[in-house]
Amino acid sequence: MIIHNGPVKGINPYIVSISLAVTAVFALYTLIWPEPSAAIINQTRTFITLSMNAWYVILAGFFLAFCAWLVFSRHGDIRLGDDHERPEFGYFAWFAMLYAAGQGIGIIFWSIAEPMFHFSGGTPFNEAVGNEVAAEVAMKVSFFHWGLNAWAIYCVVGISLAFVAYRLKKPLSIRYTLYPLLGEKVNGWMGVAVDVIAVFATLFGIATSLGLGVQQINAGLNAIWDIPQNLKVQLVLIVVISACALISVLTGLKRGIKYLSITNMWLTIALLAFFLLLGPTVYIVKLLVSASMDYMVNLVPMNAFIEPTQSWGDTDASWMNAWQGWWTVFYWGWWMSWAPFVGVFIARVSRGRTIREFVLGVVGVSSLLSFVWLAAYGGTALDIDLTGAGGIADVVKANVADALYATIAGMDVGTLGYLATIAGTLLVCTYFITSSDSGTLVLTTIMSEGNPNPLHRHRVFWGVIQGVLAAVLLVAGGNAALSTLQTASITAALPFSLLMVLMCFALIKGVKAETRLMTASVSLKGQEV
Repeated sequence: MIIHNGPVKGINPYIVSISLAVTAVFALYTLIWPEPSAAIINQTRTFITLSMNAWYVILAGFFLAFCAWLVFSRHGDIRLGDDHERPEFGYFAWFAMLYAAGQGIGIIFWSIAEPMFHFSGGTPFNEAVGNEVAAEVAMKVSFFHWGLNAWAIYCVVGISLAFVAYRLKKPLSIRYTLYPLLGEKVNGWMGVAVDVIAVFATLFGIATSLGLGVQQINAGLNAIWDIPQNLKVQLVLIVVISACALISVLTGLKRGIKYLSITNMWLTIALLAFFLLLGPTVYIVKLLVSASMDYMVNLVPMNAFIEPTQSWGDTDASWMNAWQGWWTVFYWGWWMSWAPFVGVFIARVSRGRTIREFVLGVVGVSSLLSFVWLAAYGGTALDIDLTGAGGIADVVKANVADALYATIAGMDVGTLGYLATIAGTLLVCTYFITSSDSGTLVLTTIMSEGNPNPLHRHRVFWGVIQGVLAAVLLVAGGNAALSTLQTASITAALPFSLLMVLMCFALIKGVKAETRLMTASVSLKGQEV
């Protein structure tokens, strides 16, 4: 039900009121009673880490297998639109937008920090630390968390949306991904429930990324102008950059968001070139090739690995020491919490492509860029520690947000390093803005039941809510802000993961029916001839 007049014109009042009420209660409770809220956050993470890790791991493997089936099945030829329709955006603009929305701000934060953590602390796949073997395993595990599984999670939601919106001509709203299963029931309370779950997953997923991004921007400003790293500075940054994001989202998809995404891609290429050309080029290439091969060979075993309740290498069974909970479960939960946001966005920019083209572009090409990025950034940091200069692992343990800037400083390239520090900070800012403005557009699209151009006042309002929620999570976390952000994402992902399973079955039913129609149409035309 869409309201056609008044201040809530153009949106579903049930979705908005429920979402706003629960978000307000969470924010107020967290700010007024920080200690009890922190305890609840810790208990939530403990439960998910120790009790739900198998669920997240099995689902991530299932989604990847599902995407592979779509590519190799005859249903891959179905076009996401009319049979003769062609894509709205060229390959470069399309890829720039979907990659900026999917991983941009997060991979800048973790591309050095994660390999260095595994390198210095070991993993369940290899307990060696501080040597070349540990470096390769660290990169393989980082590829696992940022590669095919991550993009397959996004792809499930994106392809489900694109199919029902452009092939079945339904609104671009999460509820309609279940239309092949539920039919017109999606227009009732079931549809409201689906959209509310999607809104919460999107809000907390984006807030997690914004919280990580603002910490890294603060670290960059500290490296450039010695601005202190503290909560006050980070809250100011959230206000300033959220305002920039609002300006971008008000210009629309084909102007502000599109051109910012393209700018992101060129900055990404420039910074990649900096690491590849001025860093340990030969080592980066060797690491990329060897870790990629190792990753592909071990893809199935890594997807099948479920850590027992008692953590590896520890007799305490404390969740604080559970490797899979801190890493794999966090990532799978993070991607699932981002899936409604990224899914709506990449569906919005993918009209006219075939199912096979969509999956190969979203899952395959995006993963490849992530591998190159991780090898260039993380490989440079690993080489610095391996060749004796050292210190990056210690910096990461002290403050994850400093990882990028410590690595650039460790390259010892003079003025070019200072320029790279500025470029890196600018890149985090632009990814921050594109994540925020894309998220705002998606949130208001969901609340308006699929309207691709929701009213500006709703975009402004929910853009502000996003920034406020990110600030609340940072305040609630205090010195443990990173843990709080991680907990928010995996918690929001839990109910949405159930919807994603239903999406898969709905899409299977939908594409099979569509293939039958296409086959019948071809047969009929043949008989006429």
